[in-house]
Amino acid sequence: MFYNAGMTLPLGKLPPDRLTHLLRQIAVRDPSVLLGPGVGRDCAVIDLGSDQLLVAKSDPITFATDEIGWYAVQINANDLATTGALPRWFLATILLPQSIEPAEIDRIFEQMRSACADIGASIVGGHTEVTYDLTRPIVLGTLLGTVTRDRLITPDGIQPGDAIILTKRLAVEATSIMAREKTAELRGVFAEDFVQRCRRFLHEPGISVLRDAQIAAQAGHIHAMHDPTEGGVATALHEMAVAAQVDLRINVAAVPIYPETQALCDHFGLDPWGVIASGSLLLAVGAAEADRVVEALRGERIDATVIGRVLDRSERPIVLAEIEDRIEPLRSFERDEIARLF
Repeated sequence: MFYNAGMTLPLGKLPPDRLTHLLRQIAVRDPSVLLGPGVGRDCAVIDLGSDQLLVAKSDPITFATDEIGWYAVQINANDLATTGALPRWFLATILLPQSIEPAEIDRIFEQMRSACADIGASIVGGHTEVTYDLTRPIVLGTLLGTVTRDRLITPDGIQPGDAIILTKRLAVEATSIMAREKTAELRGVFAEDFVQRCRRFLHEPGISVLRDAQIAAQAGHIHAMHDPTEGGVATALHEMAVAAQVDLRINVAAVPIYPETQALCDHFGLDPWGVIASGSLLLAVGAAEADRVVEALRGERIDATVIGRVLDRSERPIVLAEIEDRIEPLRSFERDEIARLF
């Protein structure tokens, strides 16, 4: 739906129809832009006239404050990974509240340095300032990387008949956010070891999908990849369908969820399909290669499951859900379910 003046927008991403309308106003006339803005497009791809293509991604961290510097690097690296690119150069705009302690600023910078070292990228610039009327830090990251032409993977590469694979399970990131942002409340309901285990979801199973993408790309010919973030796996599937102009069919019963995630979503009354979901990776691969890709991921101790398939091309893409003995459109979310906590 479109929103009129005076209406309050939901927290999180702009509604897809509104974003589509805005992006249609942008005409990219530069022929070196191989992949520009669009719903379901994680990155821009720019041809610099050599075999190496430049891949660019920008994303903010607004929900989480704990380990926010580490978060900013990983979230941008995830999107970059969906193109097959290697991360190279990171820039950050850091907006700080007036009440922040100097030690916390030091931690943010150390987190970014450590995260960049882990993925092989360098911090090359950005901006830092104390900003009026903020109550928590915000980090806006930009990550640049490179990929050779023959290794580039784009969202429109999906083919009818492809299998859809999900790595890890539903809502990895949301599990950690709920535990980290609502620790005091959860300690009154759940055992301490449970709360700490959920907090560690940030690192184990982890919100990074860089290894997932690299292992999958080595195991088979990946046609497309997408990194679920705001709006969860459900929104990511809708974005994949729109980006490639295809219909998808998803077996809901095949989609795995961690018991910890289910317990926290039940406690807060959230739908795990619609909560922020970094840590999972969606892949489209030819059906004949799907088992090989799944086995390669599992061989590296990364959960992987075939959850559905690609149907036909469509001018009005839809994601269908198999739920027991019926088929219906997969639920969509106007805002991320995690926003209810804030």
